[in-house]
Amino acid sequence: MEDLPLNALRAFAAVYAHGGVRQAARELGIAHSSVSRHLAELSRWAGVPLLHASAGRGALRFTAQGESLGRATLVGLQAIAQAAAAVREVRPAHAVTVSTSPSFAVRWLLPRLPLLARAHPRIELSVQVDQRLDALDDGRIDLAIRMGPGPWPGLDAEPLMDDALYPVMSPAAWRAAGSPNRPEQLADLRLLHDRDPQAGWERWRQMHGPRTLSLQRGARFTSSDLVLRAAVQGQGVALARDRLAADDLAAGVLLRPFGELAVPLGPSYWLVRPAGEPRSSVRAVWAWLRWQAEVSRTIGSPESRSLSRS
Repeated sequence: MEDLPLNALRAFAAVYAHGGVRQAARELGIAHSSVSRHLAELSRWAGVPLLHASAGRGALRFTAQGESLGRATLVGLQAIAQAAAAVREVRPAHAVTVSTSPSFAVRWLLPRLPLLARAHPRIELSVQVDQRLDALDDGRIDLAIRMGPGPWPGLDAEPLMDDALYPVMSPAAWRAAGSPNRPEQLADLRLLHDRDPQAGWERWRQMHGPRTLSLQRGARFTSSDLVLRAAVQGQGVALARDRLAADDLAAGVLLRPFGELAVPLGPSYWLVRPAGEPRSSVRAVWAWLRWQAEVSRTIGSPESRSLSRS
């Protein structure tokens, strides 16, 4: 590796990534002419042309050898950057990073973090909003709370909580609509839609109706948290996930107009971590999350948060 022209390779990777010298020079913070010199140096070192000579002022065209070297160099440098970032991010033994979805973080995890601090005062918990499973690959995330049909290969996973869907409204909106208490009355209400495909109104319509309910009308939101906020503000009726709406129901800012009617979803939230033996602090957070899920399952039962149907 002693004769590798590392600066020239870095410049070439930037040119390959951007498809141009000017953008590469801007990224590297060097002159346009310096990038060109690096390209010429690398071509001499390789002994083959890496760019077509006819490229001129138009888009750069790489030779087959240039394409191969560009891809390999870019992947290699990205891997080095990731590894270096992980090394630099030296965390205390009691630091634990959890990743989850934005709505679950805001609506379920964040309100419970003071309890974790009291139960485990030495643990320093960080929360990242990231729903990708491959986010666990680089070692910077210790465990995740994921939604979906787990488990997943190559990861340690166990069910955390079941979930269910049911309509919710603000008390003021419910009274203004005439206190609806039958599913067929949904036709007279403004629907609030969650873009989460698992929380769509179609699932409710199939189980509880009405069959003629139009799903084209109403407002659409990109997260469950936004849907529930809109419902709290009285903008319509939302189809809520039980685990995300529980605190608002307990606080009385939302209610269930159709009593205990719900669409059960089964195991919906999973605890996930990289395979292998976790650190003791990670085990402690894992166990605490399981305990919190069990507590919320007992205290926050749907029966205690629904209206009696007349």
